[in-house]
Amino acid sequence: MAGKADKKGLKVHVIDHPLIQHKLTLMRMKETSSKDFRDLLEEIAMLMGYEVTRDFPLREIDIETPVAPCKSKIIAGKKVGLVPILRAGLGMLDGMLALIPAARVGHIGLYRDPETLKPVEYYCKLPPDVSERTLIVVDPMLATGGSASAALTLLKEHGARNLILMCLVSAPDGIKVVNKDHPDVPIYTAAVDDHLNEHGYIVPGLGDAGDRIFGTL
Repeated sequence: MAGKADKKGLKVHVIDHPLIQHKLTLMRMKETSSKDFRDLLEEIAMLMGYEVTRDFPLREIDIETPVAPCKSKIIAGKKVGLVPILRAGLGMLDGMLALIPAARVGHIGLYRDPETLKPVEYYCKLPPDVSERTLIVVDPMLATGGSASAALTLLKEHGARNLILMCLVSAPDGIKVVNKDHPDVPIYTAAVDDHLNEHGYIVPGLGDAGDRIFGTL
């Protein structure tokens, strides 16, 4: 389940399902291989997707089963877009697409300047109808919040009106930045860790998610 936390000014949905927490622990272990890390991230993304989409509206339609006619429910015309923040966000994409195969996919490329820790945009390609879609922005780590906030700002500049941010591990600093810059955007995460170190990494975290996904350590 996802419980909404509002502690010390943090507004975030923490998804504490036992399977997610178990798999996250395996991901945190430094001895976990890149292959296992990728597989676990894909699995967790799909599990988190169930909670992120929990409030999608439904409508009834008339159908026939092999036994009898009946009324049954389908999602009420909800258009969904998935937007991974490159490159680590790609690790969550397949899990979400397995859950929502009809979703359109956009990509936002941002990297964090190692000196200033500020995000730098280098790529943006989005579906043409972002204003009509619920966009789920995915990135495993919400650290300083700079990249996530910049990505959300960029999407709004392209006309997006309904946004959700989905992260695996978050730091209080990043949550505060997104809460401040985008109070209309709900944040879903599997864990809120303790703090950031002097290099802007989440502690205890799980290391550099992109490096661990792609084996570029």
